[in-house]
Amino acid sequence: MSDREREPLTSFVVAVDGPAASGKGTIAKQLGEAFDLPVLDTGLLYRCVGMAMLNAHEDLENHEAAAAAAALITADQLDDPTLRSRRAGEAASRVAVHERVRGALLDFQRTFARQEGGAVLDGRDIGTVIAPDAPAKLFVTARPEVRAERRWKQLKAAGERVSLKDVLADIRRRDERDGGRDAAPMRPAADATLLETSEMSISQAADAARRIVEAARASWLSS
Repeated sequence: MSDREREPLTSFVVAVDGPAASGKGTIAKQLGEAFDLPVLDTGLLYRCVGMAMLNAHEDLENHEAAAAAAALITADQLDDPTLRSRRAGEAASRVAVHERVRGALLDFQRTFARQEGGAVLDGRDIGTVIAPDAPAKLFVTARPEVRAERRWKQLKAAGERVSLKDVLADIRRRDERDGGRDAAPMRPAADATLLETSEMSISQAADAARRIVEAARASWLSS
């Protein structure tokens, strides 16, 4: 275990985990606004690695090249709009299975989590690996069909031409890949609050998340 991994959190951190297109990114952003905390979409780190591999014409299965790309990621690269594309999402899912890629990105994420005042991080493995002692943990999920429709609408709004059927196939493939990872299969932290958003609007889901975090923050402040 590294020194940074042993170092305890001394600020209020919100860990938002969940599968692809569950709404966790939008929820994390609104939590950041509600609690005046910086937000890191950790999925963008993996999308950045995936796009770097594609742009360099590297095989996404090449774990050494992927780890080398991950070691070069900087915060200013995360504003690239191409990282929100379907292509980037699929590439991210494929490079994220490499243990060395996750290892290369650990310090970036943990440093963000340990900044003064606190932070909100969303992605996967946040409450179990990145910030296991975070005072507030949510696991945001929804049925695959609901998540696929949400992602399809986002892609359409961004000008991508893709069928709902293909997006659902992407979601199911990513779920299977995430669930089957031997090193770190996706799972909620034991102390995370499950937020099932299938029957919620985004405003309802964000409000439910805010109330969960408010309760966690009150408990943290009184401890």
